[in-house]
Amino acid sequence: MNTTINGTQSSSCTIDSTAPKIGITLACSVIFVVSITGNTLIGVIVYKTQTMRKPINFLIVNMAMSDLLYPIFAIPLLIQELFRDPWLVGGPLGQVLCKLVIFSSDVSLIVSIQSLVLIAVDRFGAVVYPLRSPLISSKLCPFFILATWIVAMAVSSPYLMVFKLVEYLGEQGCERMWNEAFGENSSYANYILAVVVVFLYTPLVLIGTLYIIIYLKLKSQKIPGEQSDNARQQHQQRERNVLKMAVAIVLAFVVCFLSTSISIFLSSRLESFTLSCGFQYFALIANLMTHSNCAINPCICFIFSGNYRQGLGNLFR
Repeated sequence: MNTTINGTQSSSCTIDSTAPKIGITLACSVIFVVSITGNTLIGVIVYKTQTMRKPINFLIVNMAMSDLLYPIFAIPLLIQELFRDPWLVGGPLGQVLCKLVIFSSDVSLIVSIQSLVLIAVDRFGAVVYPLRSPLISSKLCPFFILATWIVAMAVSSPYLMVFKLVEYLGEQGCERMWNEAFGENSSYANYILAVVVVFLYTPLVLIGTLYIIIYLKLKSQKIPGEQSDNARQQHQQRERNVLKMAVAIVLAFVVCFLSTSISIFLSSRLESFTLSCGFQYFALIANLMTHSNCAINPCICFIFSGNYRQGLGNLFR
């Protein structure tokens, strides 16, 4: 869904001042380093810590691995377009990168949102039905994770056909050729609208509903005050801590991707409006917020989870 930075029309609005370019480049560099480091550490910690090999942590690792696609592919593209609009790499490699950059960004987003749904379902089963077998067991978890990638790649596959490296006035550009690939009767705007509704807004409504039910369940539970029930009290406290971490990740996702979803919808419906300078700056800020999400998630894990902090300490020790 990162296609707002690649369209079939160009805008007369450009960022000519050096200061904004330097600021954006520094911000992207920080996001790149924090994202690569943080998400890699999340995976290593869960892999090396036997007690953390649980479905909830596997789903977090799945989201961390998808978040690695963003800094690897999307951030270099953003910096390149900031300083030089034409596509730098030509030939077969340039053609592959043109398709892969947009495709991988969409796959990352769709895998992340599906992982958030699965995390919410896992927490719902653990809190609302604690005595039943887990809704996402250790045996089923790998299949759910594999399904998130298969679905994401299937939904994003049209980008592999519509984005092409073209040459115009002696310069190369990665352009979207939707009608050329699917015909005049096919609508790119309808495709974007369907993807945004099905894989962004609908999952967020489902996640919000599940967490509201979880919150009401936890609020209605009475934590015993007797010393003999200390183990049960600690268990409920751990459940609350995991829930806080999961909710914080969801809120960060909503804040980072809400503005991007608005810019995507406007760019697919009102192309003349999106050529204005105001929208171009809005889309740029939205892109930065989108990219920052891949760096925020591992920070949330280390802030809210003592297990991840302890695993980080053990790793460096």
